[in-house]
Amino acid sequence: MTGTVVLVRHGETTWNRAGRIQGWADATLTEDGREQARAAGSHLADSHAVDRLVVSDLKRTLETADALRTAGVAAEPERARAWRERDFGELQGLTRTAIASRHPEYHRGGSLLAVRSVEGGESLSAFETRVRDGWDRLVGDLGASETVAVVTHGGPIRAVLSAVTGRELASLASEFSPSNCGLTEISVAGSGPEVVVQDGTDHLPL
Repeated sequence: MTGTVVLVRHGETTWNRAGRIQGWADATLTEDGREQARAAGSHLADSHAVDRLVVSDLKRTLETADALRTAGVAAEPERARAWRERDFGELQGLTRTAIASRHPEYHRGGSLLAVRSVEGGESLSAFETRVRDGWDRLVGDLGASETVAVVTHGGPIRAVLSAVTGRELASLASEFSPSNCGLTEISVAGSGPEVVVQDGTDHLPL
């Protein structure tokens, strides 16, 4: 039998809108972010029987999970630190323009996730190990025909996709950034995990 994991990026935050790097810093959802989360919740309630709801323990993901449940996802949230965004250390709170001016090696249009080390934060390898360990635990506990929704961040979603597809995380991160409340569905069977939907957004308001 096959289990299913649906990765949900949090709704838009005030810092997303301002173009500021969040990492472990807490920012609240905008009204658009709450609407995105309710739309994602309605879609999940209609299309999946969600058995478990695993949530990063940062404010923006917890707010998103609350909106999912308001919209019809019945599972109780389980907080899991492994699903946090990468700790970007001294870069948290800065815009990409400010980062590029301080660090000429960082290209403003590139992916900050792909940067190997960050002063005062997590290295790329430490971040990747943390998320992959969380993924392995989740899959190891996944029951037959069970559906788990994971409310997380753009970085962990890309780290899981890297693990599932065998692609290098830095390369994948440079090409793809998950949408706020986009849904990535992964089928987990005896033959291994397979990406069914990557960053589905048809459920989101225009």
